[in-house]
Amino acid sequence: MKITDVTVTMFAWDDIPLTNYSPKSGTFSGTSQMGLVTISTNEGVQGHSILGTASQGADFDAPSLISKLQPLLIGKDPLQREELWQACMLGVRRTTIRAVGAVDVALWDLGGKIAGLPVYKMLGAYRTSIKAYASSPVHSSPELYVEEALGLKDDGWTAYKIHPPTFPDEDIAVCQAVRKGVGDEHTVALDSTWSYQYTDAVRVGRAIEELGFLWYEDPLADDDLYSYVKLREKLEIPILATEYSPGGFTAYGPWITERATDYLRGDVAVKGGITAIYKTAHLAEAFHMNYEVHHGGNSLNNVANMHVIMAIKNTTMFEVLLPDGAQKYGLVEDVEVDSNGNVNISQFDRPGLGAEIDFDLIERKKTAVLS
Repeated sequence: MKITDVTVTMFAWDDIPLTNYSPKSGTFSGTSQMGLVTISTNEGVQGHSILGTASQGADFDAPSLISKLQPLLIGKDPLQREELWQACMLGVRRTTIRAVGAVDVALWDLGGKIAGLPVYKMLGAYRTSIKAYASSPVHSSPELYVEEALGLKDDGWTAYKIHPPTFPDEDIAVCQAVRKGVGDEHTVALDSTWSYQYTDAVRVGRAIEELGFLWYEDPLADDDLYSYVKLREKLEIPILATEYSPGGFTAYGPWITERATDYLRGDVAVKGGITAIYKTAHLAEAFHMNYEVHHGGNSLNNVANMHVIMAIKNTTMFEVLLPDGAQKYGLVEDVEVDSNGNVNISQFDRPGLGAEIDFDLIERKKTAVLS
């Protein structure tokens, strides 16, 4: 079997609600361009992934996927995923890590369809369900965070992560209000989105440590290895970094050897695909560290993330970013959280990624085909 074509079908995502997760990501709304990546073979089997997010359209990544990565794939055996991933990563300076990730996810989808197996079983299944946590947008007051967290708790969710206003005093007040509102037994975490200097990071970290938070995510700049080492020495609460740390798979090494973080972090979009995060999860496991999988940025990436989560031991929960209107698009059936606050791979227990792509929607919203 050989790869005969790689295309990206661009399609519009309209009516995205006004959303903000941090000053680094900024506020976004309205319309984004998404891209359906299709890898075709001479035997008629196809693999798919979706490129782009509500805040960063596929028009940023798709042209270089076609111009730089497509030539590396045409004529190759699609089951040689490691060889193809290595070749794409060598070319990452001429394209983007998101483009590499989209190619890799599509190759795993294709491989699963060829094998007649869901991806999580190809990787080596470990579980079939896991706790989900709701990941908040930025709200304008502590009361709004509490209202959201309590509503989710009433619906059966067992965990909530705060994206705060990113001003230390306000952030502490939000965390205190949420803890008081949901009670001591509810799982709560903080993601400060790289917003603090070291002294403020210590102060906020000590506050949420006293509140019994699960982890302290990205308090410092994503490349501030020096301050992360100092911060970890000051705090007992687990530090979660490396989501956007510069570099690919091999860039995780210094974070481990310098003892700069307790857990590693990533997803199929920002780290270069299923191959990349599966490797990293095993690297982390060798050091008795968790690998916490970040939200994938779009619906099909989240399905890909779930397949990896179901195949590894050292992860805690599945992230669901809110609001849904800024995160879910392009599938007939999206990831759902059950009444016990869990996500279940039974939704997608079919060959490949197992997700039903909404081809009718993509055809209606199609703006271009890159090939």
